[in-house]
Amino acid sequence: MKTSVGSPIIGQWYSRTDKGENFVVTGIDEEAGTIEIQSFDGDLDELDRDVWWTLPLELAEEPEDSTGPVEVEPDDLGYAETAMSEADWNEPLQPLKVEKEAWEYTTPVDELPGEGAPLEEPGARVRKNLSRQSKSDSAP
Repeated sequence: MKTSVGSPIIGQWYSRTDKGENFVVTGIDEEAGTIEIQSFDGDLDELDRDVWWTLPLELAEEPEDSTGPVEVEPDDLGYAETAMSEADWNEPLQPLKVEKEAWEYTTPVDELPGEGAPLEEPGARVRKNLSRQSKSDSAP
């Protein structure tokens, strides 16, 4: 289904509904009967004037970042990524919130075996606690 958008207008953005592509008309060559277009990603192309009338086109909004097809430095746009005021530099840094990772050792340092000390076998601490508990239960 073709939607009529009329004659091409230089600088106007159009959407090709069959391909989902947006482009801008950059020139019209009356002698050659062609329309020069540029897609958002920078590709240049020419369409025959007769083909223009058969394409399924709709008017489109200019993209928010219309610099897509051109190489532009951020400074050329009037802003920089690191633009900070003097007040920003004088503000104190926010403290980092450091949380323990799952892999980090959770036993307090004073309970860790010393250098060269033998490691307890699995379950030894539980058996010690049970044995202490049973001795304290049997004590008068």
